[in-house]
Amino acid sequence: MGSLQIDMLGTSFSIKANEDDEYLKKLLKYYTQIIDQITKNGKLTQQQVSIMAGIMLCDELYKEKSKISQISKGKIPTSSI
Repeated sequence: MGSLQIDMLGTSFSIKANEDDEYLKKLLKYYTQIIDQITKNGKLTQQQVSIMAGIMLCDELYKEKSKISQISKGKIPTSSI
């Protein structure tokens, strides 16, 4: 079980998860990169930034799941990936 201290977007809290510390740090680093990308592109509130980051992550996940589904159905050959 891992734990992580999060200090961003005007809030601070700790989490514990069934993942190791290094994995949690990688997730936070990736999320921070997305937050940084969003904040460079405009003046949004912290809440708007958080929502946009969530939408971007959902978009990324959905596209990956769709790609995997297409591959498993044989609609996309694995050699083209």
